[in-house]
Parts: sequence; C-alpha cells; structure tokens
Amino acid sequence: MKFIRIKRAVIILSAIITYCTQSWANEKVTFTTSAPEAVVVGEQFKLSYTINTQDVNELKVPSFQGFEVLFGPTRALQNTIFNGNMSESITFSYVLMAKEVGEYTIPGASIIAKGNPITSNAVKVKVLPQDQVSNETQGKESSSQASVSNQDLFVTATVNKSTVYEQEALLLTYKIYTREANLQLNNAKFPDLKGFHSQEIEMPTNAKWTQEHYKGRNYFTAVIRQFVLFPQQSGKLLIEPAQFSMVVRKAMPVEDPFEAFFNGGGNVIEINKKISTPKITINVNALPQGKPKDFSGGVGSFNISSSINNKDFKTNDAITIKLVISGTGNLKLLSNPEIRFPEDFEIYDPKVDNQDRLTQEGVTGNKVIEYLAIPRHAGTYKIPGVSFSYFDLQSKSYKTLKTEDYVVKVEKGAGNSEQAITNFTNKEELKVLGEDIRYIKQNKVTLHPKGHFFYGGMTYWLFYILPSLALIIFIIINRKQASENANIAKMRIKKANKVANKRMKQAGKLLAENNKNAFYDEVLKTLWGYISDKLSIPVSDLSKDNIEDNLINYKVDESLIKEFLKVLNECEFARFAPGDETQAMDKVYSSVLKIISDMESSIKH
Repeated sequence: MKFIRIKRAVIILSAIITYCTQSWANEKVTFTTSAPEAVVVGEQFKLSYTINTQDVNELKVPSFQGFEVLFGPTRALQNTIFNGNMSESITFSYVLMAKEVGEYTIPGASIIAKGNPITSNAVKVKVLPQDQVSNETQGKESSSQASVSNQDLFVTATVNKSTVYEQEALLLTYKIYTREANLQLNNAKFPDLKGFHSQEIEMPTNAKWTQEHYKGRNYFTAVIRQFVLFPQQSGKLLIEPAQFSMVVRKAMPVEDPFEAFFNGGGNVIEINKKISTPKITINVNALPQGKPKDFSGGVGSFNISSSINNKDFKTNDAITIKLVISGTGNLKLLSNPEIRFPEDFEIYDPKVDNQDRLTQEGVTGNKVIEYLAIPRHAGTYKIPGVSFSYFDLQSKSYKTLKTEDYVVKVEKGAGNSEQAITNFTNKEELKVLGEDIRYIKQNKVTLHPKGHFFYGGMTYWLFYILPSLALIIFIIINRKQASENANIAKMRIKKANKVANKRMKQAGKLLAENNKNAFYDEVLKTLWGYISDKLSIPVSDLSKDNIEDNLINYKVDESLIKEFLKVLNECEFARFAPGDETQAMDKVYSSVLKIISDMESSIKH
C-alpha cells in the first residue's frame, strides 16, 4: 500500500509540473518588429509591432530616422484557438514613406506587458533609389507590350573572384532579375563545370525574393543556384552558359470597355522567354614551386591535432591514434597523412570521418582520421609525429604543422589466449585473431564396411529425396509469388485513378488554406504516384524522359503528354514565381484534374 501511495504522489506531482510548465510556456510574452527588407525612395510601406498578449500599456516607439510617418499607429486585436488553447495578440502598425537612399536600422519599440517592460527587435531597411529610365526606354516598353525585353528579365552568373589558385574555393551564383510580376521558370540547364570539383550549396525550399537596384533600375531578385568550385588545374578555365526557359503572363489592354470589364481589364497572353548567361573565364594560378614532400594538397587555412588511446599496452592490444584536421578550404580533397608505425606492428587501413559543412568560403569543419595498429612483440617503441603541409591563402606560402611523438610500452600478453580487437572505436564489432598454428586433434576413429552405414541406407536415400522436395516446394512458392505480384500490379493500375483523386482532395484543402508549399508537394506526389501506378514502374525508376517514352508506347496523344510534363515543371519551379500565387495554384489544380481524367481514357492495359 505504501508503494502505491508513493507512486500516486509521483504521478500527481509530475502532472502538476507539466501543467505549470505548459502554462509558463503559454504565458511567455514575445514582442516582434516586422518590416520589408528593401523599399524605394517615395514608396509607402508598413511597419508592425506584434505582442502575444492584450494586457499591455505605454507603447513607446523610436524615432523613424530617414522615414516620414504617414499614418499610425493603428491597433488590431487577434484571438485564435489552436488545439483547444486560446491565444491573444495585438499588432500596432505604422505607414511610413522612405525619404532618402541608404541603409537604416529602426530600433525596437518598448511596452509594458503584464506589468513588465519588454523591448522588440530592431529591423534593417534598405532604401533604394528610384528607377532611372530614359524616355527612349519608356517608348520601347510601351511599343512592345507583347514581348519581354532583356532589360526586364534576365539571369546573371557571377563569381566572387575570377583569379584563384589551384584548389582555392570560389563561389558561383545564378540570380534572376525580373520586373514582371507573373513569372514561371519552366526549365533550367546548368553547365558541366569541366575542370572544377563542384559542390552545390543547399538552397531554401522557397526562393527568397528581394528588391535590388541594378544598373539604374529596380528589380525583384532571387538566387536560383549556388555552387562552390575547386579548380583542379591551372590555366584559363571556362564556365559555359546556363540555359533557362521561362513563361511570362502579361495582361494586354483592350479598347472595348465592356470586354475589359468582363475579362478583368484585358486579355492575358503567355510569352515564352529563352535566357542564356554569358561565359565566365576563371584564371587559375598554379601553386608555387617548392612543395614540401608531405604536401597534403590542402589549400586554405588548417590546423592538426592528435591523440592516442593509451601508452601502455600488451602484445595483440589495439593501438589507436586519432588525427583531427580542422579549418576551411578543400577539406574533403586532402590526402591522409601517413603515420610511420614500427615495422613489426600489424597496420590496418585508416577510418575517415568528415564532420563538415559547405560555406561560401569552401568546406569548413573537421576531418577525423583514426589509425589502428597491433603490436606483436614486447618492447618500447617510438611512434613519430605526423608532418602535415598545406598552402596558406593569406600568406600565399606553404605551411608545415607537426603533431607530437608518442612512446609506447608493450608488455608480453597471454600467449595462447585469443585476442579481440575493435573495429577502431566501435566496441560492438569484434574481430577474433586466431593462433597461427593449431594442434592436430587426435581421436579414435571407427571404420564401417561398405554399405553398412551410408550406401543404400536411409541417410543415403534422404540425400536424394530432400533436395528434390525442396526444389518442388521452391517452384510452387515462386509461381505463387509471381502470380501475387501480377495481381498487385493489376490492382495498382486499377486503383491509380482512385488514389490520385484522394490525393487531389487533400491538395484541394491545401489550396483553400493557401498553403503553397504543401499544395505543390501534394500535387507532385499525385502526378508521380499516378503515372507510377498506371505504367507499373516504381517512382524511383521514373524520369521525365522515360515517362514520355512509355506514354508514347501506350499511344497517348502527344499534346496530352506535353501537358502532363508541363504541369510537372510548373509544380517543380512554382517557388520561383513572384506573381499571384492563388491564381497559379487554381490553374494547376484544374489542369491536374483534367490531365488525370484524360489519361484514364488514353492508357489502355
């Protein structure tokens, strides 16, 4: 009984602690400032302060240096219920206008919330100059409304440095500039980057659009791709042009006011635009003469350290020396330093673990190398330190680093006992070292006359009967499995439309919630899953090329195939579209429903 009471008390106490913790988390006050990153001189924008409680007073805002206050503050209350919990917040908003070009920091505001003072975060706003468009340029734009000029839409390919050493990291960036609101990137083909070892920087799922003043005009810009390049040879290396295929939707005005009213102001036309980036030449200097003998191939800035698992051993014990090379540069391309173990040590291949991340300056982190050796004889041994050389970019010279020497004492271990060594530092995986020579086991053997024990006996016939039975059973099971697999494939084909419609219902809910990322993910899953089921090809084996080939084999209409691939491209590149997201999502949703319906009547099995 006493144990039960204690247990109940512990449960009640845990519940109280959990409730108090949740209450404290729910009551934690946050006060945030939000504003656009960039605006144009004379442009109006909203500055907002949001706090997640309505028990506030004494709001104090800073002086808005560089901006004119046009309106505010306005006060908006919000009450929302999520998972049964009520949350309250207040947003104070100002409408400001930028007066002068420059970069400004707006300090945080202060307020009394639940009796305690709290300050919001500061924000930085970049004010861009107005467009410097000549009358000639304006005339060209007005006369070519059915086209998109190379000044209104283009892609740049830039590098952060055009002259480097071999193996020195440089950053290649592809960036889109547009003045068109409704833009769609259909296809992108990047060059092979011959002569470079390249690593792509992982980009956010959604492209981040910002405003930028470029050559006298203001554009919406977004970074499409970034690569860190390591040149593998000296001389002039070329980065070939990248190719982009885009579609711009423009509204064309009409003279008839009634037609303009019913068509939303005009007809919408689609303009296809092909864009190429210019070639880039990189001048690669060879590394200076006089490379040290122990040169690792490293170019950048590095350090090295070492450690040993022990200094007193017995024969057949494992000696592990760990080297850690840290720094920034071509870390993954370094050759492993050599440790000179004594001659009678049994040496194993080193184990390498890269703990790094890709940055704009190259690869940053650690390269951990573990060396394992087994001493077979007793004695005192010296393991010399490692010499590590690399080319330092700051001093433009070779640098040599050295680790410490180790002196180890090895005593004679148990002679006949089997020894176990680890797979380096993994204590779970063991490898047994047997003795070199084993004694012959001497047992008394009894002989039997021919036919007395095996030939013609039960064991003899079982050797024939059992394999035959096993073969028959294997054939039966194999045929049954093949039949089941055929049935599964037929069921997948039969249910493809049903599964696709179920997924599209979920996509419809995401469309209603205006959840752009989840919507396009669900639509892509629907399209790939549907075509995988209909063609009986695993998704992992599908590509746009073999989809087209297989649909042609099923005699699907060419226009329907193109429409299917077009929708796939639209979903994959929708994150680059700065236009009306809801309208684009509506169009994709209706297109997918129509395509699936048409495919059902076109693909016959």
